[in-house]
Amino acid sequence: MRIGIFSDTHGNLEALNAVLEGFRHEKIDRFYCLGDTVGYGGSPNECCEIVRKVALGTILGNHDAAVAGRMDYSYYYDAARHALDVHARALTAENMAWLKSLPYEIRVPEAELLLCHGSPVRIEEFEYIFAPEQARDCLPIWDRLGHLTLIGHSHLCKVFALTPTSVEELPPQGFTLDKNRKYIVSVGSVGQPRDFDNRASYVIFDSEAKRFEFKRAEYDVETSHERVLKLDLEKNFAQRLFLGV
Repeated sequence: MRIGIFSDTHGNLEALNAVLEGFRHEKIDRFYCLGDTVGYGGSPNECCEIVRKVALGTILGNHDAAVAGRMDYSYYYDAARHALDVHARALTAENMAWLKSLPYEIRVPEAELLLCHGSPVRIEEFEYIFAPEQARDCLPIWDRLGHLTLIGHSHLCKVFALTPTSVEELPPQGFTLDKNRKYIVSVGSVGQPRDFDNRASYVIFDSEAKRFEFKRAEYDVETSHERVLKLDLEKNFAQRLFLGV
């Protein structure tokens, strides 16, 4: 089974369409989204509609939770709070109800996958994993991890290989799973990459071959930039799309 996974679309319609076009050439059997369909970008409703139709399952991200009234985001900085408020007002009733219904994790037993938005340790707190010491916090829950645990949230592409007593960071590139290790992989962001590569990020896992691949897709950044400004969101949310930060 070939599984397509993507995360952190953040209302970026052009990036999402580019990713789905990339998937179209990959013979994908099913799709999963790891959350944050909304926040930052100029097309929250359009992105929700597409993800609802395409993904077999979608995880609740922290921006989704904020927009849906499922978490307190008063401590977010002003521009981020403003974007969340704008998106909350813009969403249709159907899309809002969908966000309110999303789970914190999805398990895919037939592929030995655990899917969540941030760290699986305290899953409702949306903690980051972008360094080995953060991945090491997952060792006490070794038995709960999938052979492959996929996360979003950091907008970075990261790979951590775990044994019951150790963590090793691997290069963010394709690899074949070792049966004696477990893996935590951060899949990057569709709509707002932060690894200095402005192309949209997505991944593919072949559960038969135990093969994982990172993919990137170029998209119309200029149009996404204009949509952010048109929605009267923070200009930096638009500018950073060109830089991938």
